[in-house]
Amino acid sequence: MNAALQETLGLDTSQLAVSERQRLLSRLLSQLAHEIRNPLGSLGVHVQLLEEDLSRVSPPIAPQISGRLAVIRTELNRLDGVVRQFLSLAKPSVVNAQPVEIAEMLHQVKALLEADATRRGIELVIVVPRDVPPVSADPGQLTQALVNLVINAIQAVDRKGRVEIEARLEEPREWLCLEVRDTGPGIDLTQHTAIFEPFFTTKAEGSGLGLWITQQIALAHGGTISATNLPAGGAVFTLRLPLPTVTAP
Repeated sequence: MNAALQETLGLDTSQLAVSERQRLLSRLLSQLAHEIRNPLGSLGVHVQLLEEDLSRVSPPIAPQISGRLAVIRTELNRLDGVVRQFLSLAKPSVVNAQPVEIAEMLHQVKALLEADATRRGIELVIVVPRDVPPVSADPGQLTQALVNLVINAIQAVDRKGRVEIEARLEEPREWLCLEVRDTGPGIDLTQHTAIFEPFFTTKAEGSGLGLWITQQIALAHGGTISATNLPAGGAVFTLRLPLPTVTAP
């Protein structure tokens, strides 16, 4: 992220605070998205005009051209989706906090991803102690963060392994830790901060945005996200969220 900002702005941003670099990046993403969206809109209009012209073309030519225009429209829609993603990254996260039952959410995440894990021969395991209280969070955002972490773990393992998602309380019971552990090759510890930068990836799969988005969700909830390697091998990502303060009667 820092190198991209330096190249774009022509400034040495290495000494800027993380929050300031994030602000600059958000501004750049927003500007880039708007610059791309204008020609995309124009291209979409012209594709529509071509489709209308095509309706008046003789039948032997029409099917071939129609198929090519359909491909163009599909790609334009895909690019528009990328632009919307840029714009969502540029906006500050708004958290619609409500009590979330962690066990229920983790099992929902497992249900969403189990088919892909099974296809790869990967076992998904949920570990939730009975005494884990509800956490105050945005259910949609927290689900997205966990899905991102589990997808990242599945892709790291690739074939024949195990991904474990565990919820635990961190003493003195002020934090909830959600750990996603895998039996993959682990992470390069020299890149343990870079992996949370947007578009950084070492995998053939994915866009390099999943861990960045997860970090933004964690920060918006007053939490943190960190990554390290397990002694026995594999990586562990830890999402820490503050628990609601209980006022003594």
